[in-house]
Amino acid sequence: MEEEIKAVTREDVEVVDIQFRPGQKIYYFDPDGTAYAPGDHVIIDTARGAEFGICAGGNHRIPPKEVVAPLRKVLRKTTPQDEKTVAENRAKEKRAYEVCMQKIADHGLDMQLVSAEVAFDGSKILFYFTADERVDFRELVKNLASVFHTRIELRQIGVRDKAKMVGGLGICGRPFCCASFLDDFQPVSIKMAKTQNLSLNPTKISGTCGRLMCCLKYEQDAYEDLIRTSPKLDSFVDTPEGRGIVTEVDLLRQRVKVRMEDNPETISTFANTDIAVLRSGKAKKNDPPIPADLAPISGGGKRARKEPEEEKPMLEPIRFRYSTEKIVDEQPEKAPQEPAASAESKPPRPRRRKSNPEPNPEGAAKQADSVPKQEKLKKAQKNPETEGDQPLKNRRRSNNRRRKPQKPTPEA
Repeated sequence: MEEEIKAVTREDVEVVDIQFRPGQKIYYFDPDGTAYAPGDHVIIDTARGAEFGICAGGNHRIPPKEVVAPLRKVLRKTTPQDEKTVAENRAKEKRAYEVCMQKIADHGLDMQLVSAEVAFDGSKILFYFTADERVDFRELVKNLASVFHTRIELRQIGVRDKAKMVGGLGICGRPFCCASFLDDFQPVSIKMAKTQNLSLNPTKISGTCGRLMCCLKYEQDAYEDLIRTSPKLDSFVDTPEGRGIVTEVDLLRQRVKVRMEDNPETISTFANTDIAVLRSGKAKKNDPPIPADLAPISGGGKRARKEPEEEKPMLEPIRFRYSTEKIVDEQPEKAPQEPAASAESKPPRPRRRKSNPEPNPEGAAKQADSVPKQEKLKKAQKNPETEGDQPLKNRRRSNNRRRKPQKPTPEA
C-alpha cells in the first residue's frame, strides 16, 4: 500500500499557464480534465472569487515540488456574456482612473496613480499608486466610495512594478524585460556593474524606472566564471617571450596585455592559456621575492641551473712527526702529589667581619694562649692603646687634665 502511495506522489501534475493581464506573472492552474490552448479566455477560481484570465500555455506536466498548494482550478472558457462583462469592466476602469486622478488633485496628495482594476463580478475597484512617503488617503477612499457605490482598495507598489504594468521601451530599443517575459524581479547590485567593467554612471546603468537595469543579472554568472580563469590586474606572469606584469585583462576574449620585464616599453598580448601566473595580483610588502630563474614557459619548463663555482685550492698545514726514541732512558720526575680535593668538599665561604663584635672573654683567653708571646709584643708595639688582650675601652682612662685650683672660701 505504501509503495502505491509513493508511486502516485512521484507522478507529475498536469497544469495550465494563466495570466490575469498581458505582461503580468504567470500562474499554474488545474485544467480539471479540459484541454486549453494558448490565447484562450477563461474564468478561473481565485481567493478573490471568479476572475477573468488569458491562457499563456496549454496543458503540460510539471514536478509536484513546483506546484504551490492549493492548486486552484479553471472553471470554464468564457461565454459571450462573460466577454460582454469584461468589456464593461474595462470601460469602468477608464472612468474610475479619471475620477481618482481628479480626487487626488483636489486633496493635494503626493501620489501617482498607476492603474485601476475592476473585479469580474464588479464587487470592488482596486487602485494602484506609487509614492515616496506614506500617504494618508482615508478621505480619498470615502469620496471614491460615494461616487462608485462599491468597495474601494488602494494599494501602493514600487517603481519596478509600475514599469511592468505600464510598459515601454528601454535604452536598448526593445520592450521592457519586466513587461515582456520576466516573472519575478531578481536583486541587482552595483557590484555586478563593477564585475562586468561597466561605467558606474547611474544614467548609463539605470533603466526607465530609475533602478539598476535587470539585464545586469543575465550575464553575471558568465562573468564570474571568466574571472576565475583569468589572471588579476598587476599580476606577475611568465609568457613565451619572457616575464612581465599584466596591464589589461579582456574577460570576454580571454586575453591579457603584458608589459615585459626586460623591455618595459614593449606591451604584448597573450591568451590566458599561454601564460603562467607567478604572483596573483599586485605585490605586497610581505610577499617573498620571486626567484630570477623561475620561468616555467620561457625557460622551457625548468629552472635554469646554476653552475657550481670552482673551489679555490686550500693549503693544508704540514705536520712534523718526531720519534719518541731516546738514547738514554731518563726516568720521569715525579711531580709532587697534591691532595685530591674531594668532590663533596666545597670552597669555604668568606666570612663577613662584624662591625661591632661583642667581647668574649673566654674565647679571648683561649686565643691568647695559642698565640706566641712575640706576636703579642708586636701587636702591643703597633697598637699602644691596647694592653695585653684586654681592649683599652675596658680600662679606666687616665684623666690627664689638670684640675683647676679651688678658690679659697672667705673666712667667717
